[in-house]
Amino acid sequence: FVDPSDGKLIGTCPEFSAADTEKAIEAAAAAFPSFRATLARERARMLRRWYQLMLDNLDDLATLITWENGKPLPDAKGEVNYAASFFEWFSEEAPRVYGDTIPASVPGNRIYTIREPVGVCGLITPWNFPAAMITRKIAPALAAGCTVVCKSPGETPFTANAIAELARRAGIPKGVVNIVTANKNTVQVGEILTTHPTIRKVSFTGSTGVGKLLMKQSSSTLKKVSFELGGNAPFIVFDDTPDLDGAVAAAIASKFRSSGQTCVCANRIYVQRGIYEAFAAKFTEKVKTFKLGPGFTPGVTHGPVIHGRAIEKVEQHVQDATSKGAKVLIGGQRASELGPNFYNPTVLINMTGDMRIASEETFGPVAGLFPFDTEEDVVRLANKAEVGLAGYFFTNDLKRAYRVAEALEVGMVGINTGIISDPALP
Repeated sequence: FVDPSDGKLIGTCPEFSAADTEKAIEAAAAAFPSFRATLARERARMLRRWYQLMLDNLDDLATLITWENGKPLPDAKGEVNYAASFFEWFSEEAPRVYGDTIPASVPGNRIYTIREPVGVCGLITPWNFPAAMITRKIAPALAAGCTVVCKSPGETPFTANAIAELARRAGIPKGVVNIVTANKNTVQVGEILTTHPTIRKVSFTGSTGVGKLLMKQSSSTLKKVSFELGGNAPFIVFDDTPDLDGAVAAAIASKFRSSGQTCVCANRIYVQRGIYEAFAAKFTEKVKTFKLGPGFTPGVTHGPVIHGRAIEKVEQHVQDATSKGAKVLIGGQRASELGPNFYNPTVLINMTGDMRIASEETFGPVAGLFPFDTEEDVVRLANKAEVGLAGYFFTNDLKRAYRVAEALEVGMVGINTGIISDPALP
């Protein structure tokens, strides 16, 4: 596994096979009966200790994240705090897995419901948040009394291994948390996790294409599934926005977080025509203040993309847009002098619907600004996407806020904000 900033070897991890993965599943199955019987309050204490250990080891965890993911060290520290917050939140939820009492249609009868742990859970996490995506899945599973087998990202395995070591120190019983590392064997490991009869639920965060395959495989044994797949988030700025600078700052935070490598980041920025030029100018001035470079360098605000395939996609999207009439206000080319995976933060204007950025997730540091005229137009454009994970808009009109929030065909809507990530968010 290599540092995306310079391509140098960081270290190696075991390449798990299908047989190794089955052993991990067996370990989780063996631990499940006693763990599910553990008092919920005791599971809460375990998660709380795990939370505290992550904070106690924040600097080391952040170092691993920056080393293997490339994001600047301050961002990595922020991720550790965010990742730890899932253990804190679900430690508080663990004792509160309530059922319901429902009046029955038969006189004298009552209907009681209880919630029970589903069993061994297979978790598959991505590289863009090496700590937060794994804690986000493990924490609720353990709070409910489940045991887990987690396939860590092939690009960023070391953070997951460190978090697993902290689980041991937190007193979480052997076999409850199992980490599977694989790169070349990712496909066969994924197939085992989605088809093995002992796995009762699969949770996956990643691309839509891979998600479709894993969901199909999961159907062979009728597993429960929770998938968070690709995004193409619209970010809409209406001309009644009272604070244009605030809208610019929010769009910057949403678009360029982790160099644009988040599934909920703004991918299509729609700005009403009356404020389009002013917004573009302010937005570009903000981007000019970025400092691109290796994540450990003091003052760096943005790091590399994860690997060569990622930077090639970014480059293709920019070339496609400019060939169809888009204008580059800043960036638009690789920063090869810094390393193989650096691309200058880029702002494009005069974007149109026939450009690839309008329909494909870029997953890189490129902001395309699209002009629009009316609310009806922009809602139609925003919903013209195959995926609907997140969306954002800025307005000062309360009626419009409700109207547009409900009209956007996305799972999460941020109103007058560019950051919606929170442990309490479903």
